[in-house]
Amino acid sequence: MNFRDNRNIEQVCENIYLVTAPQRGQFPYCHSFLFTGDENILLDAGTDENLVKEIDESIGIDTLLISHSHPDHIRRWCVLSHRRLLLPVETPDTVFNIEELGRRYVGTRERGLHWVEAIGKPLGIEALREPDGRFSNGEIIENGTCRIEAIHAPGHLDDHYCFFEHNTGTLFTTDIDFTSFGPWYGNPEGRIDPFIESVRRVMKIPYKRVCTSHKPVFEGDATGRFDAFLAAFYRQRNEVLLHIGVGKTLRELVEISPFYRNRFFDIKIQQYFEEHMIEENLRALIHDEIIGEYQGRYFVI
Repeated sequence: MNFRDNRNIEQVCENIYLVTAPQRGQFPYCHSFLFTGDENILLDAGTDENLVKEIDESIGIDTLLISHSHPDHIRRWCVLSHRRLLLPVETPDTVFNIEELGRRYVGTRERGLHWVEAIGKPLGIEALREPDGRFSNGEIIENGTCRIEAIHAPGHLDDHYCFFEHNTGTLFTTDIDFTSFGPWYGNPEGRIDPFIESVRRVMKIPYKRVCTSHKPVFEGDATGRFDAFLAAFYRQRNEVLLHIGVGKTLRELVEISPFYRNRFFDIKIQQYFEEHMIEENLRALIHDEIIGEYQGRYFVI
């Protein structure tokens, strides 16, 4: 069967295909992108396992290119464990041990072990192997038809990358993803300021279309989408400010759950993520002299 006949594979432009993930690309999945040429490159492995196998059996996937080491982007990497694996130079060795990967995501060994049981094992996440190569900011990855520039875009995660395919003007913003949730920076590495800087830098690239990991392909000028994504940082900050009221502790704010609204499938994991995102916003509000802190309670100045 020709992989192009699969309704979950959509041609974006010449030599580039969207490999649509289940659940419209929502976590714990992400869309993948296929670059065909002298070598076939798959960007990220968060889509359906059988779909990855079908493409590999049809044309052969030579290289798996990982944009960053979040579980929804590496979830099916083991299907292509026999293929060339490329990781960002910033990806730490914690990806080679599932318990250390869990600790990286949530901050402590105890929390990390819970992450393994609650998310890692149920999703079938396996520790990565040593890569066949690493790429860094500005590096061009070529396959005979595509020239894919790696663009380091931290803030979401330290090893988060976007990509720009020069021949077609296609920008891959990965988890600068235009979702209604807005920016996500719930791991200990997540930082608001570098995230904002990354978005502003990437949106200046002279693209013709934008592909994200969790939404459909957007053709043409996506300035409005980028601006809305940037505005969501301040919407999230205002959510925290709104709930501080006459004074709240961090724990009280976490229990209110201004971001997840207590809808994440594991409440402990939700609280780990939300705690960090709230702390990031509290730091920003203190820096801007909008709130103060006294004996663990935050209050509006």
